[in-house]
Amino acid sequence: MPPQKSLSSQQTKQLLATLKSRFEKHPYRHKGLAWPSIQAKLESSPAKLWTLSEMERTGGEPDVITHNKPTGEFLFFDCSTESPKGRRSFCYDRAAWQSRKEAKPKNNAIDAAAALGADILTEAQYRDLQQLEPIDTKTSSWIATPARIRQLGGALFCDRRFDTVFTYHNGAESYYAARGFRCSLKV
Repeated sequence: MPPQKSLSSQQTKQLLATLKSRFEKHPYRHKGLAWPSIQAKLESSPAKLWTLSEMERTGGEPDVITHNKPTGEFLFFDCSTESPKGRRSFCYDRAAWQSRKEAKPKNNAIDAAAALGADILTEAQYRDLQQLEPIDTKTSSWIATPARIRQLGGALFCDRRFDTVFTYHNGAESYYAARGFRCSLKV
């Protein structure tokens, strides 16, 4: 039986309280936005609430970053200070996971993000998040990798060191205890 992709009314209430508290604690992440309109949008999107609960459960600490006025969508990013604890030690994608003959990681970032119902951050999104506050000063996060790099066996990740955001490359099959991935979600 597939996992439940909806929340009970109690789980919804608890998640909304967590998200509201985080929203109020970090107003610089979403200047000009008001919680009631975000809550209304969330309450009308049970599948998105489930995804946010999974982002929360795995340590992402999702928060609203912006609002796309033409589409009406709010954009949530994982805003945890370090790469989400429940999403570390993953290689980049399924092909990389399958290529490992031994010491396979438990999962891969691309499939895990899809299972959450979210997208892995792009480099531009990662840099936008870093403009709001320093993240990944002790960890790193896989980011969406251009097809041409991936076809050559590589994958990209980012972190912040020396008060600078760096983009690096690694073999897509590599994985480290301090490398995870961050997600975005349009609601």
